[in-house]
Amino acid sequence: DRESEVLPFEAEVKQQVTEAVTFRQEPAPDRFTARAIRHAVTSPDGRLLVFNAAGYLWKKELPDGSPERLTGGDAFEFEPSFSPDGHKLLYVTWSDTALGAIKALDVNNPDARPRTITTRKGIYRQPSFSPDGETIVYRREDGNNQQGFAYTTDPGIYTMPASGGESTLVTEEGNRPQFSADGERIFYLGGSYLDNSYESVDRSGNNKRVHFTSKYGNNFVPGPDNKWVAFNHLFKVYVAPMPQAGTGIDLSADTRAIPVTHVAEDAGINLHWSADGQILHWTLGEEYFSVGLEEAFDFLKGEGGGQSDKELPLDTHEGLDIGLEMESDKPSGVIALTNAQVITMNGNEVIQNGTVLVRGNRISEVGPAAGVEVPGHAEVIDAEGKTVMPGIVDVHAHIGNFREGLSPRQQWEYFANLAYGVTTAHDPSSNTEMVFSHAEAVRAGHMTGPRIFSTGRILYGAEGEYKAVVNSLEDARSAIERTKAFGAFSVKSYNQPRRDQRQQVIKAARELGVMVMPEGGSTFTHNMSMIMDGHTGIEHNIPIFPVYRDVQELWRASDTGYTPTLVVNYGSVSGEYYWYQNTRVWEKERLLNFTPRGIVDARSRHRKMIPQEEYENGHMLSAATAKNLLREGVNVNLGAHGQLQGLGAHWELWMMHQGGMTELEALEVATINGARYIGMDHELGSIEEGKLADLIVIDGNPLEDIRSTEQVAYTMVNGRLYDSATMNEIGNHPGKRLPFWWEREGYPAGFDWHAQTGGHSRVQCSCGYQPVN
Repeated sequence: DRESEVLPFEAEVKQQVTEAVTFRQEPAPDRFTARAIRHAVTSPDGRLLVFNAAGYLWKKELPDGSPERLTGGDAFEFEPSFSPDGHKLLYVTWSDTALGAIKALDVNNPDARPRTITTRKGIYRQPSFSPDGETIVYRREDGNNQQGFAYTTDPGIYTMPASGGESTLVTEEGNRPQFSADGERIFYLGGSYLDNSYESVDRSGNNKRVHFTSKYGNNFVPGPDNKWVAFNHLFKVYVAPMPQAGTGIDLSADTRAIPVTHVAEDAGINLHWSADGQILHWTLGEEYFSVGLEEAFDFLKGEGGGQSDKELPLDTHEGLDIGLEMESDKPSGVIALTNAQVITMNGNEVIQNGTVLVRGNRISEVGPAAGVEVPGHAEVIDAEGKTVMPGIVDVHAHIGNFREGLSPRQQWEYFANLAYGVTTAHDPSSNTEMVFSHAEAVRAGHMTGPRIFSTGRILYGAEGEYKAVVNSLEDARSAIERTKAFGAFSVKSYNQPRRDQRQQVIKAARELGVMVMPEGGSTFTHNMSMIMDGHTGIEHNIPIFPVYRDVQELWRASDTGYTPTLVVNYGSVSGEYYWYQNTRVWEKERLLNFTPRGIVDARSRHRKMIPQEEYENGHMLSAATAKNLLREGVNVNLGAHGQLQGLGAHWELWMMHQGGMTELEALEVATINGARYIGMDHELGSIEEGKLADLIVIDGNPLEDIRSTEQVAYTMVNGRLYDSATMNEIGNHPGKRLPFWWEREGYPAGFDWHAQTGGHSRVQCSCGYQPVN
């Protein structure tokens, strides 16, 4: 029972604070260049490039043709592969209702229609032809929480006749299958995290060989004659001779047993070879690169027998622009939200009995009902007794894109966020190709979702297959360029251990016009140095609370924002558990409409029950720190960390209020502050004439009861209006959404997870029952 006493003192301290890297962003151009180019392949004659963008396959006549859709199909299309003679193209499709298939197309016949060569439903991946064109090899994938689990038994690598017919299982393991040059063996990527291997088996699945092993190397692509292999090593592109030895060698950028050459200044994906095996192609963002083996290896020109002195035959300025220009989705018509309380977030302005008029995707007028004339042709939504406010901006939103693979047409994470009024999401750690492909699909109107922005893959400083090695300013530039190429305006500097490394990232980002959202791993000293060094913001809460004038004045003197993510609060019990303990999350119908039951039950039913003072002395004190910083002038933002999609944003909002913010302050954190943080407050975050029409209609008054924010009646994103309970589009373009995977064929209607399983989670299938075959 020792007593403590505050000893007042003052200390004069001088700190150099670098200007934060912040840049204005344009969230909704009328047209945009598709940068998330995936699955690119070149025809054997070198005249045609086929690739995936925004959900569909496109073709481009090389070098200067304009890209156009390969087919007119509605299902999403992925992973094309040419036949050896170039006459046919294989690819896979995904439909949320019909599921997956392998299709073949005669590319030389402009009138030809795609032909389905599979008869069994499933998730199909990576089909390719044998050298004689008579057989294909492909992979059947097991289920996942975005495409579902039905018809996903018996995963593995299979062969089948190219014309269709019975499939034969080759091996249950492996990824990215490909025939050997003689057609007698099947290569595939095996191994595990940080223990990659490139292996092969014969057509019967026997006589396994290991050709390469590698800690960081991945995506091995043998040339068509199997004399050369291209691979990625920590994002860079390399070429090496393909050894014919019976035992595998360790292959990396530093291998000395065989010559290995680095062929491009920055990263690349979609590695593939010309038909004669003399040219390697790849893409990075919207650019298409090619390099000949003679350029890569001087010894092929008779100039020596070792590695080339010319290490980089290709730099980042020598690519060919693919040049796919797309129209941004924009609805037509006029919508009027009338008789509502309007919290504009334009300062403290609140309009009683107000009207918001939307034309297309922008707010054309807002004000008291008496001063706004509603056109006779407008779609009118009577919002009497309700509140209209800007859509929620979640600046630390992990929205389900860590995996690789195929995209669903409807991703439930996006619908859950929209259903709860989250209209803008910034994801500070994601699979680069997946998240930016989805962002473009949403922008083009091919998918429904919030506005999606991301850092892509983190610039990871710790050990890992995807770590970002930053030991110089040039390293930092390269790391940032590879994500910026896909459309990123921000990067996440994550656990780079040395301060000089973090400063190199900041300097490179400032040069390249990119913002830097860091994470310090719950290290207070990291957080403080990040403020002084000019990071855009601090992601996750500082683990010390309360903080005093030294921290408050330092932060106030900077332009660095703060996204505390109280749901995963450092230094105490995470705030997420407060809501599991104090509310019956598993009974929320809105949440269950858009989230697999197993995810909700696994997180909420098995509750951690602790004394309430643990929260009062935990996330609530952390929230009080955020409140104090907000009132000092720090831009405090909402970030829900993807803990529970959609609903988690409201928890974060309510916890800000628990820390002492007024209702209006908490709503500012959830809207205009987040828009300001990501450089979009000139377009988003408030209800003002000319701004983008991202609005929510709440059945209640959050200025009197902050918990009413959960009661979202309507969500409008980019001018499209949705009934939030069903996420069916209403207004000028009515239409019903498709069923999610747990609602479609093969899953019992009205499935009662708890009654059927006794409350025991079955992790391999989050729906709580076995997939059907």
